[in-house]
Amino acid sequence: MKIGLIGYGAMGRLVGDLATQRGHEIALTIDIDDAQRTVDELIELLRGCDVAIDFSIADAVPKNADVCMRAKVPIVVGATGWLSEIENVRRIVAESGGTLIYGANFSIGVQIFYRIAARAAELFRQVETYDPFIEEAHHKRKRDAPSGTALQLEKIATQALGREIPVSSTRAGYIPGTHRLGFDSAADQIRITHEARSREGFAAGALMAAEWIVGRKGFYEFSEVFDEIIRSLSV
Repeated sequence: MKIGLIGYGAMGRLVGDLATQRGHEIALTIDIDDAQRTVDELIELLRGCDVAIDFSIADAVPKNADVCMRAKVPIVVGATGWLSEIENVRRIVAESGGTLIYGANFSIGVQIFYRIAARAAELFRQVETYDPFIEEAHHKRKRDAPSGTALQLEKIATQALGREIPVSSTRAGYIPGTHRLGFDSAADQIRITHEARSREGFAAGALMAAEWIVGRKGFYEFSEVFDEIIRSLSV
């Protein structure tokens, strides 16, 4: 599979290294140095790719999606903080008949965490003596708060619980990405936590999505199709 990497920072390089280890080819890298290229030039470059993986910045996502759709290349969007533009991006994909998969978090561990959290929330649905809460913490350089992962966790757990869940955020120092769903009562407290130790889980999940998306059409959120991806890639 020929992969185009959009955004060649730490995450882009990690995805590239993992893709190469799996026998894929990095056919193209697009980074800040390519900002002066015209849209037509970018389209022409992308046409040699089977899929693009975008770990650039939030503001660039709509443009990157548009260029990929014009090049007829499916795109995996790992950048976060752009969801205010999601309907615009969804329209771009729909009008082109193309394909995009995005995720608040491509970590395989986080996807399993979401499913554990949903089951826990189901169990607490009829127990009103417990108050739910979500806490998330990241290093001080992370811009969006709450994180996309926390917002997705809130969505999943709220749906399973049937009531609202407050979310708190911390940005300080060098804290690794940490997400916690808790249930508190006068008698006790139960907490379920995911803590990221490295970026490798994100890279592995993004590459898994890229392997799955080739040949498909539509607009997908990673957590919604994770189970299908796992089944299809384990056959």
